[in-house]
Amino acid sequence: MTSTAAVADQRSRTLGVLRLSLTARCNLDCSYCRPDAADPPDLMTLDQQLRLIRVAVALGAHTLRLTGGEPLLSDRLLPLLEAVSQGRRTAGDPLTGLRHVALTSNGVLLTPDRARLLRAAGLDRITISLDAVDGAVAARMAGLRGGQSAGERLVRKVIDGVMSAKLAGFDAEKGEIKLNAVIKRGENDHQLLPLAALARRHRLELRLIEYMDVGSRNGWVQDQVLPAAEMVRRIQARWPLDALGRDSGATANRWRYRDDRGGLGVIASISEPFCGDCNRLRITADGQAFTCLFASEGFDLKPVLNNAAALQQRIAGLWIHRSDHYSEDRHRHVPRPSHAEMAYLGG
Repeated sequence: MTSTAAVADQRSRTLGVLRLSLTARCNLDCSYCRPDAADPPDLMTLDQQLRLIRVAVALGAHTLRLTGGEPLLSDRLLPLLEAVSQGRRTAGDPLTGLRHVALTSNGVLLTPDRARLLRAAGLDRITISLDAVDGAVAARMAGLRGGQSAGERLVRKVIDGVMSAKLAGFDAEKGEIKLNAVIKRGENDHQLLPLAALARRHRLELRLIEYMDVGSRNGWVQDQVLPAAEMVRRIQARWPLDALGRDSGATANRWRYRDDRGGLGVIASISEPFCGDCNRLRITADGQAFTCLFASEGFDLKPVLNNAAALQQRIAGLWIHRSDHYSEDRHRHVPRPSHAEMAYLGG
């Protein structure tokens, strides 16, 4: 394996973030995601995952984000983190080029013991998802039976997960814990202020995500999208904000509360596409590479997963020929292709 300068695609976007899915399964059934009931066959082995990560870093990736489904369901998570951490500390290993290792989780399974294990295994940051504070709304968004009581239990578990992460040493003030919420107009947009109040109480950055047309199971319609600008307007009317902007390659436009109680980010892939500097490569748990969240199909890496040189050549070739900019096409009313499902892609 050879280290190279970051590869650039047809739109001069360099590879920066590897999103690696560990499983397509989830313990929730969120209305905007609709996960699979079982994993695809032939999941990547630990050796194949590590080889893939090293190749991506050699090609310019500086951030690894582990996703699902729900990655805490995967028995591959801790061994992978431990192996990556060892590589980051080993001179000459491509993994020394990793600046950040992050995880996205719904937080339900994030107990104090598990959070401590994740931190000890080298996890730098964790993003936890919660779409409502009200129990009935939380249950509906998460696809839970049991209504208000089931939703209240979910909210408590997620908040407990946040506290577990804090106790394990993840520092919310340094952005090491964030709270994600997908907002659907008419479903949970009245939860914006309660979610912001919760995040402020724990000094978290709340990331509000426009409801996206990923996959075909969620029944997406444009009318259910609440534009990010409207989300910010509603929150700013209650708590004054100062704009921080969006870093190159980042997904979120960010604000800071003037009273310094946490921050706010909005991910506006529908109303304000950021295709122009998208630097993300997504790999599914069974080794399919997707160069866009809205792609209809991936590129099978399985034939080359056991050969580092061939794998590097394959990924470099995929990236160099990449020209995806679906969210911009959506604004131009280009016909919508079928999309792979969000839980399979890893979000």
